[in-house]
Amino acid sequence: MRTTAKAVAVGAGMVAGAAVWWRTHPSACPYGQRFWVEAPHPFITRARLREALRPQAGETVLEVGPGTGYYSVPAAGWLQPGGVLHIFDVQHEMLDHTMRAAAQAGATNVVPRRGDARTLPYENDSFDAAYLVTVLGEIPDQDAALRELARVVRPAGRIVVGELAGDPHMVPAGALARRAEAVGLRVERRVGPPFGYFAVLGRRPAAP
Repeated sequence: MRTTAKAVAVGAGMVAGAAVWWRTHPSACPYGQRFWVEAPHPFITRARLREALRPQAGETVLEVGPGTGYYSVPAAGWLQPGGVLHIFDVQHEMLDHTMRAAAQAGATNVVPRRGDARTLPYENDSFDAAYLVTVLGEIPDQDAALRELARVVRPAGRIVVGELAGDPHMVPAGALARRAEAVGLRVERRVGPPFGYFAVLGRRPAAP
């Protein structure tokens, strides 16, 4: 019994240590551990993303960090007819996986591109909206990522950030609001509770 208790304690300590390390060392979920992004998403559901994003047919939308396409495939459908979903990720494997999922679903309006979210390779005001779900905290410089999103989304557009408790890189609602303010954005509304939410960010009005 004593040996078992010791093993449990050691295991718990290792898990806690890993969680602290992940929290202080932001990085994208490796493709080999994609089961984390393929698991059910309580609270940050597809329906709630749609409620927050309010996508319209014909719009051009950017998704940063699509993972294996959990949100991408339905989002591509929300933009039809005439709309386009651009997916952007640092890992080729995630992009390839999402494109295969899109092809299987018959979604032909998905455009992949690889790169770093801190320096988005898009022109100013390119998108009607952008979203990223459980991704912001994985980016080493969150302020740079938010600043870039504000640059590539049109002034009247929407930026949606999804976060979920239990994710070692979760960005709490209060921290997100402060980061948004620092780069000229503001939280306009939130869908879902603080432990699993979508925050809708917009441009902060210029001072008179």
